[in-house]
Amino acid sequence: MKDFKINCHPLPGEFYARDTVTVSKDLLGCFLVHRTPAGATAGRIVETEAYLQGDPACHAARSMTPRNKVMFGPPGYAYVYFTYGMHYCFNVVSQAEGVGEAVLIRALEPVYNTGLMQQRRGRERLKDLCSGPAKLTQAMGIGIEQNCTDLTTGDLYLCAGDAGSAIITTTRIGIREGTDLLLRFYLQDSRYVSRK
Repeated sequence: MKDFKINCHPLPGEFYARDTVTVSKDLLGCFLVHRTPAGATAGRIVETEAYLQGDPACHAARSMTPRNKVMFGPPGYAYVYFTYGMHYCFNVVSQAEGVGEAVLIRALEPVYNTGLMQQRRGRERLKDLCSGPAKLTQAMGIGIEQNCTDLTTGDLYLCAGDAGSAIITTTRIGIREGTDLLLRFYLQDSRYVSRK
């Protein structure tokens, strides 16, 4: 997107301190920015999933653990976890402090410094860079070091955007429990969604 400005203002903490489903939908069209020593990259959020405390697929469904405790902390923090022994997933903590909920960022449209994303991913096609949660963390240089990061300050943040498209609501992908819950949201017109 030619009109994207890398110096956009981070979304405030109040944005995240709301109902998780609402936050999941409102994040569509927003931008995820990460500044690293290798350079800054950014992508437009085109797909999200909500994870609620009473949801069997949510990491916080049973209780607080050392792994998931950031989900129970202040809203607007990053929850990054390692999965399948090889991938990282990036989530934003939502709801009030003490409620273990978060939004998984599932897919991005690459919009800034795509060359660095291509180098990190070892892929050329823009569609292949961020069309899945593990792909986007690799392309954006996000790892376990970013877990517990305050997304309202610093080098990893989200800024406002515009969905500009109808929002599709459907079931989530890649989980074994809670498969019937309509908690995945994506932009209908985006070709960067992981799966339609």
